[in-house]
Amino acid sequence: MLQEATSVQFTIGKIDAGMAMLLSPQHHLIEFPSQILPDGVTTGSIINITIERNHEEETRQAEDFLSLQEQIHLSFSQPPVQPEISVKSVTQTSAIVQWDALVLHAADLRGIDVYRNGQKLNVQVAPGASSVKLSGLDVAHEYEVWIDVRTSAGCLHSNRVTVKTHAMDNLTGINVAFGSLANVHDLEPLIELVARIGANYTEELTTDNTHLVCNVPKGPKYEKAVEWNIPVVSPDFLKACQTQGKIQPAGQFYVSNPTPPPKQSTDK
Repeated sequence: MLQEATSVQFTIGKIDAGMAMLLSPQHHLIEFPSQILPDGVTTGSIINITIERNHEEETRQAEDFLSLQEQIHLSFSQPPVQPEISVKSVTQTSAIVQWDALVLHAADLRGIDVYRNGQKLNVQVAPGASSVKLSGLDVAHEYEVWIDVRTSAGCLHSNRVTVKTHAMDNLTGINVAFGSLANVHDLEPLIELVARIGANYTEELTTDNTHLVCNVPKGPKYEKAVEWNIPVVSPDFLKACQTQGKIQPAGQFYVSNPTPPPKQSTDK
């Protein structure tokens, strides 16, 4: 709504370079854009300028400014969210701890530290990672684990979780993937064996797998297992675990790709 209108009389003085010099009866001199003067005015013309306050537009712009200010506040003033961790999987000597994607808002990630029983571990966690594998744990042992997320807005401490590694007779931590087998018909019986001993298997090989089972040491899964230091064992490993009723050392069941013998020289 337009209110408080005031009309002021001016005499036009010099007009030059797009500006007009206006002189009021009270000898107030102002510069005014000549482009918005009425058509036909020239030096000496007398005009009236009406000044009105626009309360409606003031209110609208004030509301827009407050809305923008709130958006900026929400975008840049919210503190990072404390991470929540949980245990993903456990074996006799390792465990995987996971967390949801970090919510840092405007803060920058500086690093993620992993703690076990109060001791900071020498574990490298990638910035975009959502889990970490703890290896070299004792059998049937309990640990307290948490992570610290270092950010530009401070350090965030996660909740603490208790991790208890499995006893030797607990086979539920075995998580295998199957690689190349000399007889493809062996796969289904092996999958059934995995189910009988309470273990798990996955179609694809990931860093969460504990073993790769195969007897033909070649193929993409074999190459990935070697790259990720995942034990590559023969099917006899699973059979021995079933027979003995406890997890067996992988070393005696390793499947390796023998290095081809060097070519003999034909020079005489």
